[in-house]
Amino acid sequence: MFKKLIEILKAHPRKIVFTEGNDPRILEASARLLSGTFLTPILIGDANEIQAVAEDIGYNIRGAVIINPATYEKMDAMVERMVELRKGKMTADECRAMLKKGNYFGTMLVAMGEADALLGGATYSTADTVRPALQLVKTKPGNSIVSSCFILVRPSATGENEVLAMADCAINIKPTEDELVEIASETVECAKIFGVDPKVAFLSYSTFGSGKGEDVDKMRNAAAKAKGVLSVPVEGEMQFDAAVSPNVAKTKCPNSEVAGYANTFVFPDINAGNIGYKIAQRLGGFDAYGPILLGLNAPINDLSRGCNAQEVYSMAIITAALAD
Repeated sequence: MFKKLIEILKAHPRKIVFTEGNDPRILEASARLLSGTFLTPILIGDANEIQAVAEDIGYNIRGAVIINPATYEKMDAMVERMVELRKGKMTADECRAMLKKGNYFGTMLVAMGEADALLGGATYSTADTVRPALQLVKTKPGNSIVSSCFILVRPSATGENEVLAMADCAINIKPTEDELVEIASETVECAKIFGVDPKVAFLSYSTFGSGKGEDVDKMRNAAAKAKGVLSVPVEGEMQFDAAVSPNVAKTKCPNSEVAGYANTFVFPDINAGNIGYKIAQRLGGFDAYGPILLGLNAPINDLSRGCNAQEVYSMAIITAALAD
């Protein structure tokens, strides 16, 4: 999977902002990225401090761009642009104060076209990564929400990786029918980048009316709406076993082109989604990559504060490959 993404980046080299430029995990990942020559890290922070940390842990970050908000020569233009983006909600002085923080400064580099993508969260919370993105980069035209998906990967018996997409597992707590359609649409486009030929299942505790309830109706209606929007196979509402087991599908929904072979899953709420992807990760032997934020005008993603350098490296490649 990563071989394909790296090929994309070699054909179209990108610049990615790391909001925590002095973090040892970020620096280790940056050194690996620089050795591949397909992605340029932009490290936010004091150059002397960053170089000292890099030397201390023994990683060469020559070639990385280091920007200190305190000495940034284009700060006045950045403040002016941020005031425009905030549309009167913040004064110039308030914007200048916020831009001292790596998360806001890094996001503005993306908003101004100085970088293609951003990866944060090694020390910031998810909210501190998502909030500047919503305020400054904003959602794509026609999108009403930002959502997320996880890409799950494990080796298969054929020798090729099995790749699945699951959404929304991290952002929207109780999405509406229309929001579920938007989540499905964004997840389909994301899945394609990872080589998935999407077959979408809207998951439920019911399969085609076997159960009753508002949540069942929501997933059935959302699936019906999605069929009118998406150009890939869609079914729902559907139980997970019917979605992934051909034998179960023969009994529960024999005429479905998705049942038994679904690879892109839309959950009814964050509760189910978060539990579901973690079961697949911990008991199913899948590696989970994400949350990948969807619906923004530029790729901005969040790391776990417990991440390691390998996870930073992988998520940097994923994030940059999502750039148009």
